Amino acid sequence: MLFRSGGGNTGRNTTVVRSNYYYPQSAAFYDFSLRLYEGLARELNYNIMLSQRGMVTVMHSRHDLESAARWVAAMNLNGVEAQMLTVAEVKERIPLLDTSPRARFPVWGGFIQRRGGTARHDAVAWGYARAASQLGVDIIQNCEVRNFRRSANGVVNAVETSRGTIHVDKVAMAVAGHSTVLADLAGFRLPITSYALQAFVSEPLKPVLDTVMLSLATGMYLSQSDKGGLVIGGGLDHYVSYAQRGNFPTIRNVIGAVVEQMPALGRVRLLRQWAGIVDVVHDSSPILGETPVPGIYMSGGWGTGGFKAIPAGGWMLAHHVATGRAHDIAAPFCLSRFTTGALIDEAAASGIAH
Repeated sequence: MLFRSGGGNTGRNTTVVRSNYYYPQSAAFYDFSLRLYEGLARELNYNIMLSQRGMVTVMHSRHDLESAARWVAAMNLNGVEAQMLTVAEVKERIPLLDTSPRARFPVWGGFIQRRGGTARHDAVAWGYARAASQLGVDIIQNCEVRNFRRSANGVVNAVETSRGTIHVDKVAMAVAGHSTVLADLAGFRLPITSYALQAFVSEPLKPVLDTVMLSLATGMYLSQSDKGGLVIGGGLDHYVSYAQRGNFPTIRNVIGAVVEQMPALGRVRLLRQWAGIVDVVHDSSPILGETPVPGIYMSGGWGTGGFKAIPAGGWMLAHHVATGRAHDIAAPFCLSRFTTGALIDEAAASGIAH
């Protein structure tokens, strides 16, 4: 296992886990991942601090509410429990939310996935790392992949790194926003664009929010960590970049959405801000499995939703590498869907931020 640095998105995200997707293919995949999360602490013998406090998606117009009803119906048909909420029920779950008639973003209702919540990101990373090490995996840090070697028939047979050449039979590539960089080295192209996604943490507060909230109108999402800080996220910085810092207009828009919807938080101070590089695909669904280069398999294109997919993404990628075929749940997310046209357009269906 090779790492160029310790700045990957596993340790740079807003910790939300959920499976509230619209299409059957996505629902099957992400709910499998959530079920794996529910047993992960026991399997890894490491406390990942999973908190299934529920995720509330807030609607701000009649059109939002109609979309939510369709969304919830699809989730329940796909076997993922979800429930519509009235304005009063949303207010009960999120007391700080401005639900008055004069609100800048009026609240028309919402829905909840009660099994959604958060997990501690660094605990997930360390739990997997320790378990992998105990199984005999060599974890080599500060090791940059610089090129791939291929045999006369085009099969990958070695990886050139900053610490020497490693001869291989197969390569599994899971590098998030740098997927296209490594694909270029290997000699193939991916339908992926990399953007910065910012996140923020406030100063510690006494408990004020015991759920995860997503505002459909603004794309702002919010939860409170065990340390008391408000963990805040929003939309992408909409220009291509590998810079892990983001820009000020996005900060203004995201934090402005928090203050407009929860005026009581207007004087709370931010503690820190950062950005991770996310790999966005045209249909906002991941790419899993074989690549055009024989022997190279990939897990990428997760966009803003990679953390909640970690258990299933690793499971499915390992299955494909070990058996030579895609798992039934992962098969719809193959790269060839961009040739056949069998896209899974979750961005349009579920109204996700990117």
